[in-house]
Amino acid sequence: MTRVHQKDFSTQQPEAQAAPRVPFAHGDQERSEDSGHASRQGPQTPQRVALPTTPSSELSANQNPVPLMLERLRVRREFLFVAEGYSERRRLLVVQGRRRNPSRDIVGEGFTTTKKVGGSVVRNRARRRLREASRALLPLLGVAGADYVFIARQDTGSAPWPRLLDDMERALISLRRRLSSGDGAPQPGADPLSSARA
Repeated sequence: MTRVHQKDFSTQQPEAQAAPRVPFAHGDQERSEDSGHASRQGPQTPQRVALPTTPSSELSANQNPVPLMLERLRVRREFLFVAEGYSERRRLLVVQGRRRNPSRDIVGEGFTTTKKVGGSVVRNRARRRLREASRALLPLLGVAGADYVFIARQDTGSAPWPRLLDDMERALISLRRRLSSGDGAPQPGADPLSSARA
């Protein structure tokens, strides 16, 4: 799949300090809170990225004509809600997705690491790479009104940047098909946050 890959920003930025951990459902997960953005609320500015010079037919057929806006997931129950939806596992990451409000041109994004990934420096690097990849791909391949959670795996922080982009791209395209078809999707009535996020 031909693409002009984004730079691996993680190699150009200083290592971030360990983010405070929030216990997750299974006890070994944690969510990163970007201290510099903790006070931001509501939708963020749309992240627009240059399209590949020679996009694959699969990518071009599935990308959004206009990039969607991204909104960070910050509350634990939002992560638990998405975990009950669809999941796509790849070698370098796991991507979960679930529809929330199809009428909104916004996609939610959250990032999770586990202690199995490594120490705090390794986890921060993995989260940073997931954020950069998400900013490049999710506005183009996400489904409007859906939320996504990106889960780091052991090699997320060290794998070649193009491979990480490829894994995320393929997972998002697969989730897009599943979320659009609605086959086996959780019932809308089970959404405990629909009124809060509508």
